[in-house]
Amino acid sequence: MNDTDKPNLLIVDDDIVFCDVLAKAMKKRGFDVVTAHTIDSALALAESMTPEFAVIDLKLENESGLVLVKKFKEIDPGTRIVVLTGYASIATAVEAIKLGAIHYLAKPVDADNIMSAFERINGDAQTPISVNPISVERLEWEYIHRILAENDNNVSVTARVLNMHRRTLQRKLSKKPSQS
Repeated sequence: MNDTDKPNLLIVDDDIVFCDVLAKAMKKRGFDVVTAHTIDSALALAESMTPEFAVIDLKLENESGLVLVKKFKEIDPGTRIVVLTGYASIATAVEAIKLGAIHYLAKPVDADNIMSAFERINGDAQTPISVNPISVERLEWEYIHRILAENDNNVSVTARVLNMHRRTLQRKLSKKPSQS
């Protein structure tokens, strides 16, 4: 614990606005919060403060936040880590848990989701199954946007990678995804 007897929390996300909003929300929930936006700054903070809790974005610019999960666990095996991502996949979720994260959440998330994840016990069979799973349309939209981002927002290249006609891709990009 720190001087204020509040548990310390390190939030690592390259989305500065999201990071600041989440930090304020977690402070209201009793945490002493520190933020970082790069892997290097997060590692420096983790070594100096040894966080009890950490929230790590899976994709930090062009690097993987999974590197931080492993390093944080080496620094302090007791750190409770939640991994966030806008690009959810079973493979990365499994890898995050193998490396020591206690939970893996797909964005969008809020502070209450993160608090629930921190309270979760590893291997807890009581974790509820969502009654509103993500729709196929939403998964498709997220996948298309991930591939688009990986190709520097180049629609023609993305269409080739997805084996899709460029106009079809443009129509899909113009539609708003469903929220479920």
